[in-house]
Amino acid sequence: MDTNLDIKGFRSIAHNYDLFFIDLWGVIHNGISLFEDSINVLNELQKLNKDYILLTNAPRPNSNVKKFLEKMGLEKIKREKVYTSGEAALNYLNSDLKNKKFFHLGPPRDIDLFKLFENNKVDNINNADFLLCTGLLEEHEEDLKYYKSLFKNLTNKRMICTNPDLIVDRGETREFCAGSVAKIFEESGGAVDYFGKPYPLVYSLSADIKNKKILCVGDNLNTDIKGAINMNYDSLVITDGIHKEEIKKEGIEKVLKKYNVSATFSQSELKW
Repeated sequence: MDTNLDIKGFRSIAHNYDLFFIDLWGVIHNGISLFEDSINVLNELQKLNKDYILLTNAPRPNSNVKKFLEKMGLEKIKREKVYTSGEAALNYLNSDLKNKKFFHLGPPRDIDLFKLFENNKVDNINNADFLLCTGLLEEHEEDLKYYKSLFKNLTNKRMICTNPDLIVDRGETREFCAGSVAKIFEESGGAVDYFGKPYPLVYSLSADIKNKKILCVGDNLNTDIKGAINMNYDSLVITDGIHKEEIKKEGIEKVLKKYNVSATFSQSELKW
């Protein structure tokens, strides 16, 4: 049973933790604008000298997401707290696969992720040593059936997925993410290396987690909350995020059970 914080507010639990992993999309912003109440929470944590990481499953380097947030109006001291799944993947790619040929599954805007080894990118998927998935191809952004056909004879290759999220809401529009493509590849019999929540590596790469009492805040049960469970951290699920309609229809308890997760706290939106 989770404890709802809509009345008591985030302030009622903030003093109990040393470090906060706070999701970006769905908690701090909706892809179009910042949430004022959430920004206020960050302000209050700073006043308390509490450490936090804005941990996001964005398939791009930290620098790209910081620029995106700057355009939204997020101040520098907060932008410096960003850590992305793309950054975690980039560390691995640079150390283990930088001389291997790859086929990029994703939009052209994600090119910064492999800028340092762009010459290894091939246009024919059959010539690739591995598949680098940052999202969906621009010409097939809504057609998941296309990827079932594409992967039919490619499951001997390995896929690197830089965003385990299945979907995201950009304002009122729902979009597929790289995780949806990776899921199809796995269902076809292929192997996938995931970088980002809920997988443990991204937490230790983004912060010093040793001997700290930690709370994860997020709206995605598959990544934010499952990641907290994997790491044995407490969690706060934001119910007005990606699962809003499900929770409204079925109630938080049934939805948590459906996704086989539990949360320490819930709150409709992050609010002090």
